[in-house]
Amino acid sequence: MKGKEWYQTTEVAEEYEDKRFSRGGRLIDRREKEAVSAALGDLKGKNVLEIACGTGRFSVMLAARGANVVGLDISDAMLSQGREKARGAGLSERVEFVRGDAARLPFPDDHFDAVLAMRFFHLIPNPDRYLREIRRVTNGRLVFDTFNTPSTRSIYNWLLPMGSRLYADDDVRAMLDRTGYDLADSSHDFLLPYGLYRAIPRALADGLYRIESGLRHTEVGDDFASVSYWNARVN
Repeated sequence: MKGKEWYQTTEVAEEYEDKRFSRGGRLIDRREKEAVSAALGDLKGKNVLEIACGTGRFSVMLAARGANVVGLDISDAMLSQGREKARGAGLSERVEFVRGDAARLPFPDDHFDAVLAMRFFHLIPNPDRYLREIRRVTNGRLVFDTFNTPSTRSIYNWLLPMGSRLYADDDVRAMLDRTGYDLADSSHDFLLPYGLYRAIPRALADGLYRIESGLRHTEVGDDFASVSYWNARVN
């Protein structure tokens, strides 16, 4: 997994959300949460696993919507941030944070109704392996995102410290088919780079995003979107 050592440091965990989801990054956070909520639907009483949960921003949101959540991550420092977030929201009884490896999930077969994996598939070298392991522990659905090629991210991806595995639409569909999933739905977002949105004030980011909207919901917008959200079901 790319950046594994860097990702587990206390300094990175403490600064993670401020660097990525402040200023214009709040727009990214909102759009991702909207996409996840739409894909997962009603979660009341459901058992949900979040892989690579990081600081718990999705895990806590899912618990607030009535799910029983396990957030799994390799970083103790990130998990500490998640536990603090859950305590602050009064949701510690609904979400458990566990250190573990997504390639060897410490759960029995068919244990979860749904699995969420955001900001994960761009870091791993062998996605089929992880998809099969996720399929083992869920009898329902998987929601995840990918960074895409072609897109504006392709232009600067080599400059990023960890880089990213980029996916074409056909690559994801074939990958799901090979590993035992049916694609239920997908959506595509952000023509401009994430890095640009994070670097500017929230109001300016919202304005740019509105300007994007004219292209974003067209065939061109789908083809060149920086990120895609995938909603798949175990077949």
